[in-house]
Amino acid sequence: MTPFPPIDPYADGLLEVGDDNHVYWCTSGNPDGRAALVVHGGPGSGSSPGPRKTFDPNIFRIVQFDQRGCGRSTPSAADPATDMAVNTTEHLIADMERLREHLGIERWLLFGGSWGSTLILAYAERFPERVTGIVLVGVTTTRRYEIDWLYKGLARLLPAEWERFRAVVPDADDSVEGYRLLLEHPDPDVRRRAATEWCRWEDAVIAHESLGSPGQYSAKPETAKLTMVRICTHYFANAAWLDEGVLLREAGKLAGIPGELVHGRLDLSGPLDTAWELAGAWPDARLHVIDDSGHTGSPAMGAAVGRAVARFAY
Repeated sequence: MTPFPPIDPYADGLLEVGDDNHVYWCTSGNPDGRAALVVHGGPGSGSSPGPRKTFDPNIFRIVQFDQRGCGRSTPSAADPATDMAVNTTEHLIADMERLREHLGIERWLLFGGSWGSTLILAYAERFPERVTGIVLVGVTTTRRYEIDWLYKGLARLLPAEWERFRAVVPDADDSVEGYRLLLEHPDPDVRRRAATEWCRWEDAVIAHESLGSPGQYSAKPETAKLTMVRICTHYFANAAWLDEGVLLREAGKLAGIPGELVHGRLDLSGPLDTAWELAGAWPDARLHVIDDSGHTGSPAMGAAVGRAVARFAY
């Protein structure tokens, strides 16, 4: 499918969500259309205009938001004074529900990928009555099993890159926790180096994805890197405060909600087994495996995502 033309939001704002946090949101497309919430990844990457092109702007009311601490939400996690204790999965679920109420939306389609798929599943299993459908791209559930693969298991395939990544926190029992502590360090140079090396590892993992977007993490501006890595390490060191495997165990709560799961067979960041397990636990979901795609997509992946969203247009 051909992407729709770029569009600008027709409304935006900052929503007060408590704990001195304000969440940025914007809406585009048809104000009277079918509501669709775009949930960004990272965690901490922030929203971007690109996903709007997946939705027919004549049919959908496209809602986007920047999760706590990132993008245009305030305060920024790049500021070491920002309190991360009030930035957890529970807080984000509550923020999403508060945004739905603020915008006067009864039910909405949920769309997102990578970390966004974890947050969508957590929200949908809490509020299934608010969900018309779900489209997940690059499925993750942020189990420790998945985190350990990405930040340890992949050393078997990328030993040189792993050695460099690990050298930043050589004495840490857990590399993710070691990096989390460095992102809390009072010395800005220490924080910058940690963010840089974290992004270098992330880019090593997707370097083979020639049809996608290799090199995207290190290309971020410095503040965006600090923001994303501080939030990533905070969430991943705590396995997103989710009981191990709970999103798969409780997938039965999604019964009756149609789902489209689109996953790249070449995805090293989030291997296919998680999407496969979710499809097995959620009878109303259809899994589409894209043979030439990794975590950052491909033209075939883009077309499949477009078809998945189009299913909910009528």
